[in-house]
Amino acid sequence: MGETSSDENEFDDWFIESLKIYNNIHEYQLEHPTRVIEWTAEKTICVAGYSLSKNDILELLLPLKLFADDNQGLCAERDFKVVHGGFSDGAVHCLKHIPGTRCVVTNDGFSSKLLVWDLGGDDCDVIKRTGDIQPKSASSDKGVKIASGLTGNPCILHGSQISDIQLTELTSGKPLYSVETDTPEALSSLQFVSGSVFLACACNGDLYVGDTRKHSAPQQTPAGGREGGHWCMGVKTDLSSSDPSSCSVARLSSSCQVVVSDLRNLRAPMSKAQLDVQRKTTSDNFMNVTWAPALDNCLAVSGFDGMVQIYNTASWRPELMEFQPLFIHRGHMMSEDQFDTSSAVVTTHVWHPSRPKTVLSAAVDGSVHVWDWVDKATASC
Repeated sequence: MGETSSDENEFDDWFIESLKIYNNIHEYQLEHPTRVIEWTAEKTICVAGYSLSKNDILELLLPLKLFADDNQGLCAERDFKVVHGGFSDGAVHCLKHIPGTRCVVTNDGFSSKLLVWDLGGDDCDVIKRTGDIQPKSASSDKGVKIASGLTGNPCILHGSQISDIQLTELTSGKPLYSVETDTPEALSSLQFVSGSVFLACACNGDLYVGDTRKHSAPQQTPAGGREGGHWCMGVKTDLSSSDPSSCSVARLSSSCQVVVSDLRNLRAPMSKAQLDVQRKTTSDNFMNVTWAPALDNCLAVSGFDGMVQIYNTASWRPELMEFQPLFIHRGHMMSEDQFDTSSAVVTTHVWHPSRPKTVLSAAVDGSVHVWDWVDKATASC
């Protein structure tokens, strides 16, 4: 009885606090949990399950109440809505939307094959598989990472390790570029920073800068101290600038450290931080660090426990120090009036591309949340 009462008090405290720290918070429950949340438009996302059996692949419309800032009381749509849906025979560990199209590309996390899907349109609400791509240089049975091209013909950059990264044209399946290196390091993150320049992060923390216009080996930057056995990265690009060197790179380690670098000098970190995170899982599969696209110096971290933590990096220094989060989303630990810190783990999170403080997150229980947080700090983040 004592433990139940404690849980109820914890939930009550969080509920009361949530009235003050969120402008909006909405919840949705999936049949199977997802580890992918991908924007397909300003108000729609694509999610898909990662169970070993048959999984839903869905395009969801966010609650319109979230966007009715001036007249929220008059907005009837307060729930997520399925606008397009289909089924995947296998797990979906990676999913990317191709800008300017109604296509997404997925990978199951166990093979190198890429599946291409049509999300449907106004006249069809069914998401259909339209093709697949089997890379010739595949060298891993642990899945691949995918980055969608930013300009030109629809194309995808993909690979399982540094040595087999290649650019493939979506419509023809024709390889357009492959890296000139035999580096066997496993790949954890892959992202374009311009129409042709991309960043790749190896699981050991090393960074590689490549250019799809050049048939040369990507430039390598070692991780340095290598604190933590597994690394991933998040990249913030300045979309108003044509210079890819203006982007910032945050690398997150499994020891809960973040290293922030500038693409102009990746060997000299701008800042480091030991995060105030208590790991509740031994898995590195859900580690995620992302920059806020519409805020300066803000990044979010998840995948260690049931929380999403937001940090302001403006005060971080080149020397490693511990920092407290600016905001913590604890909503995924709240289920049926219970406070669960042991089994709740966030599987992924994404920022809204234009709404500064709007974030979506998902957890292992199948919950999907969209929340607009309140910055109580006196300094603007």
